[in-house]
Amino acid sequence: MKTLAKIPIDEAIAAQLKYLQRHPNGVDATMRAQALSARGGGALEDIMSITPIGGASFGNPGRKVTTASLRDQKLHHEPITCLTAYDYATARLVDEAGIDMVLVGDSLAQTMLGYDNTLSVTMDEMLHHVKAVRRGVKNALLIADMPYGSYQVDTKDAILNAARFVKEGGAEVIKLEGGERRADLIRRIIDAEIPVAGHIGLTPQSVNVMGGYKVQGKNLGGIEQLMRDAVALDRAGVACLYLEGIPREVAAMITAEVGTPTIGIGAGPECDGQVLVFHDIMGLTFGPAAKFVRRYGDAAALITNAVQGFRADVRSQHYPSDEESYHLPKETKTALDTVLMRKRAMAR
Repeated sequence: MKTLAKIPIDEAIAAQLKYLQRHPNGVDATMRAQALSARGGGALEDIMSITPIGGASFGNPGRKVTTASLRDQKLHHEPITCLTAYDYATARLVDEAGIDMVLVGDSLAQTMLGYDNTLSVTMDEMLHHVKAVRRGVKNALLIADMPYGSYQVDTKDAILNAARFVKEGGAEVIKLEGGERRADLIRRIIDAEIPVAGHIGLTPQSVNVMGGYKVQGKNLGGIEQLMRDAVALDRAGVACLYLEGIPREVAAMITAEVGTPTIGIGAGPECDGQVLVFHDIMGLTFGPAAKFVRRYGDAAALITNAVQGFRADVRSQHYPSDEESYHLPKETKTALDTVLMRKRAMAR
């Protein structure tokens, strides 16, 4: 039997349908009335639903994480959790899973946009993703990375760009890289009522200066600089301090020295909290993982298997099935069959 999409609704059918409409008292009146009322089973749905993302808890906000509650967690030795997210769906799932902080990192340059490093991502690209994540986050503290070039050149521009993340993107904290040389800028941004997260150690935006992604603070001079950086940012008033790619022992010293919560990534277990890139923990990266990355899922295999299954079902004509297709109401189908039968009779 031909599908409805393949039936040519030509002038003959159109004429028959118009006849039914113009002659309500004719022999087809009852059939027409039933068809128009669409009573009975099998009616075509008026609304096509979209599969919801996340659980019902999205409408029931829990504990809202703030910059103040982060310090309480440090004081009470309650480990802080942080993951990156770059889109609404991921942000919502991460938030509903109870993560304390969601970071829209400039790592989206690689994970989402396919750049070689973080240096190429722009303010507009970052804002686009921050806005999407904001729509999915209700309880976690939302932090946004300031991209390279948005704060290094001019203090006024840096404050304006930070304000854009808050005003347009809905971020609650902005994050920028650099140690004591950024302390004055951080104070200026905080004076503009914008909380700031610091980031020291291996700072990816300085990859060209560092000569690659190398662990920092491996000698006494490096340790002394990291301590100065941490103390300077703590005194400047940062809401938290990310420690990336530094020896465990140095991270422990910094965590004990400063009042602000420390968030480690490749910095050992003594930090007040830990952050990882979502794509890393889910196996969605295409290169070798860093030493500190622990994989908690294999989403790449899951996605590949699902896509291959869909492809196979379509090619073998096992998708969609009759149960996955929409159907005409019985009365409408009967009326249409009558019109088609008349068309065939007229063609003889």
